[in-house]
Amino acid sequence: MKRKAVKVRKKRGPAPTGKGTQIQVRLQPDDLTAVDDWIVKQETAPSRPEAIRTLMRQALKTRPKG
Repeated sequence: MKRKAVKVRKKRGPAPTGKGTQIQVRLQPDDLTAVDDWIVKQETAPSRPEAIRTLMRQALKTRPKG
């Protein structure tokens, strides 16, 4: 009896780094459009996740302490 070949499926997406905590965020269409518009205005267009991280860091940096 012949052996059946086992197909190895490739995992989708980049390899996990194991660093950080993954979160999911649901954005409304107008918020997503605003993020996409911000990306277009950048010199080097970041991915959506990188754009959201950058915008979050900027907002936290300028937040008044108090």
